[in-house]
Amino acid sequence: MKRVIAIVVLCFVICLEGKVLCFAEGEKPQLQSESYVLMEASTGTVLHEKDMHKVLPPASITKIMTLLLIYEALEDGTITKDTVVTTTDHAASMGGSQVYLEAGEQQTVETLIKCISIASANDACVAMAEHLAGTEEAFVSEMNKKAKELGMNNTNFVNCCGLDVDGHVSTAYDIALMSKELMSKYPDVMQYTTTRIDSFTHETNKGSSEFGLTNTNKLLNSYEGITGLKTGSTGKARYCLSATATRNDINMIAVVLSAPDTKTRFREAATLLNYGFSQCKIYVDDHSDLEELKVPVEKSMEEELVLIPKENFRYITVNKAEIENIAEESIVFDSVTAPVEQGEELGAIIYSINGKEIGRIALVAEKEIKEATYLDYLKKILSYF
Repeated sequence: MKRVIAIVVLCFVICLEGKVLCFAEGEKPQLQSESYVLMEASTGTVLHEKDMHKVLPPASITKIMTLLLIYEALEDGTITKDTVVTTTDHAASMGGSQVYLEAGEQQTVETLIKCISIASANDACVAMAEHLAGTEEAFVSEMNKKAKELGMNNTNFVNCCGLDVDGHVSTAYDIALMSKELMSKYPDVMQYTTTRIDSFTHETNKGSSEFGLTNTNKLLNSYEGITGLKTGSTGKARYCLSATATRNDINMIAVVLSAPDTKTRFREAATLLNYGFSQCKIYVDDHSDLEELKVPVEKSMEEELVLIPKENFRYITVNKAEIENIAEESIVFDSVTAPVEQGEELGAIIYSINGKEIGRIALVAEKEIKEATYLDYLKKILSYF
């Protein structure tokens, strides 16, 4: 069977901010940040970490959860990107990073998503939170509920934007989990998290004025394959970053918390990403030389039905030997009874390593098979004469 195997070499060299980053086989980066984690996004496998469950203030990385709930509301139809949101006095009063929304100012959901994703705007976060849940407190309750659903067991949100307040905490691992959820379920967000510069127009009683948005993620300017995601910095949290990137169909998440300065957080996130891409290997089965699979059909004028794989199979690992030992087995129904719908699952290809299943792909009906009628049988009998 034809297989496409992308193996990223174990010694990966890249230049970032004048520094050469290289990893030999078995070498793991040792970084200055207080806590960090590197996760392969499709499987959730942790490739490297330091104190990834240490509870720390997350600063504006908090906004990843805010964006996740916004996108869930878009998905269920509660809002659309054209929905108009009115800024309250509370939202307009936010300090820290902001786009200076005024009380009573109206902006669309899409504009506010831009402000949150690109400029890390606290006022835009609170405006969205109040629009969706009535109050910021009610929205924060939904944030904490979602955190528990995702297994973020060491996270507690007190606000929706990440300003320093007692009890507002998370961990590098928990942040990686919510980053994975947002990027995998709602890839549309990448059109904003990868935008370097944009703008929007303030519309207030004072008239119209254009406001520029500059992305706070400096890796957009220097790292190949970067897709996001969110920066954060406060007095208590110091400098934080959840960085996501894609190369050769491999998705990485690097979370850095409490870095000593802004350059260190970007450099160390890039170092982690480089390490991840240097270690991971991807196995893809595109089924191009799969022998034709057929299953007998009863109560139909057609005797057999061809089965085809529903999709390609992908497996990501850090162990090259695993890829070389992948085995597969096709299991199909002994027979099927018409009618059969096109795309109906009638078997599977099971992939395993040393007898342990690592995944499976459904085998489905290539076309629709109709149930034979009495007239069909009569025509068949007459055709013999």
